Amino acid sequence: MADLLKFVQDEFVTRKDFPEFGAGDTITVFYEIKEGEKTRTQFFKGVVIQRRGSGNTETFTIRKMSGAIGVERIFPVNLPALQKIEINKKGAVRRARIFYFRQLTGKKAKIRDKRR
Repeated sequence: MADLLKFVQDEFVTRKDFPEFGAGDTITVFYEIKEGEKTRTQFFKGVVIQRRGSGNTETFTIRKMSGAIGVERIFPVNLPALQKIEINKKGAVRRARIFYFRQLTGKKAKIRDKRR
């Protein structure tokens, strides 16, 4: 059964090549929105809180501050509406899922840049 699922995923799901990113990185996601007959491109820029899952069901969560309110959005990696992902900053964090980031405000909410 697992072999059949893997075969179907490999054959029929088109994978887009997105850059490698992880928790702590600041990225911009460009995705397509359909409103009636029209389509437009919208972007969502924020810090990656987590990547979870693998293969076809992989998702990533992005958090941004809109005024004083935190907004989180979960994107599936294989979403057909995703157009491109840009990495703005690489962040240096020690954890794969930075849920503690939700409680931080002000200067404490800064993530250090990863050294190259």
